[in-house]
Amino acid sequence: MFYRRKIILSLMDLLGGEVEKLRFQKLLFLYAMKKPNAEYDFVPYKFGCYSYSAKADMNTMVRKEMLSETEKKYSKVDKTVYLKTVKPADQKFLQTVVTEYGAMSSRALIKHTYLNFPFYAIHSSIAKDVLPGKLYERIEKAIPKNNQTSLFTIGYEGVSLERYLQKLVKSNVKLLVDVRKNPLSMKFGFSKTLLKRYCNSLGIEYLHIPEVGIASNKRRQLNSQEDYDFLFADYRQTTLLETKESQQEIINLLQKHKRIALTCFEAKPCQCHRTHLAETISKSPEFNYPTIHL
Repeated sequence: MFYRRKIILSLMDLLGGEVEKLRFQKLLFLYAMKKPNAEYDFVPYKFGCYSYSAKADMNTMVRKEMLSETEKKYSKVDKTVYLKTVKPADQKFLQTVVTEYGAMSSRALIKHTYLNFPFYAIHSSIAKDVLPGKLYERIEKAIPKNNQTSLFTIGYEGVSLERYLQKLVKSNVKLLVDVRKNPLSMKFGFSKTLLKRYCNSLGIEYLHIPEVGIASNKRRQLNSQEDYDFLFADYRQTTLLETKESQQEIINLLQKHKRIALTCFEAKPCQCHRTHLAETISKSPEFNYPTIHL
């Protein structure tokens, strides 16, 4: 079993084996805020902090009949006491969270997280009700406000879906342009259909432009920076010369949405074709904007 799922089940143990869904997300979030490099990251969702990855793990455990669920709550079916199977330090983090917050109502937990972590409430549909008057100013201050037209690039290698989406939200990106030839991934959340859904849930539009991608068979033997440099030299001499219309489309999208991001897999810009695509686009007479690698 994945260790992160043991954390979920351990938290369920400490909560008596049953918990409201909304409360559970908040308590798992508070655990993640206490632990460096926690198992789950979160995004600002319609009721505050939320982890798509944790929800996917919960769904899997329901299918495996380790948990059961109703519309509003989860119950632990598996009789194993998972708290004994996690690291002592993690046991302490979990126990501290349940001691400090376990008796709080859902509304009290929401208010606590909104007050102390306002960024995660910026998309909340209930924020003004939970934090009325001047209290809501905390959330307003956390809302990204930079609207300068900018072209971003971003890779998802080595980061969770939530951490990746956080970068987009914090940079106030309005449109994600997927420049992969084949927008499939073994990594949770990064295949085309799911990535589009998760972007849309945070107010970010998604568009796939496969024409500017690199075919998978050209990417098989990339063992050094020299290999990447050879690949990108070929990319500049072929694909970038053959896709002027797609590049113009990206410029038009940038002018329309003001803040767009080109996305592919690699974390390092020097090892991804999105950098060369961005550089070519930036040489257009119509382009007079900053390019930022997230």
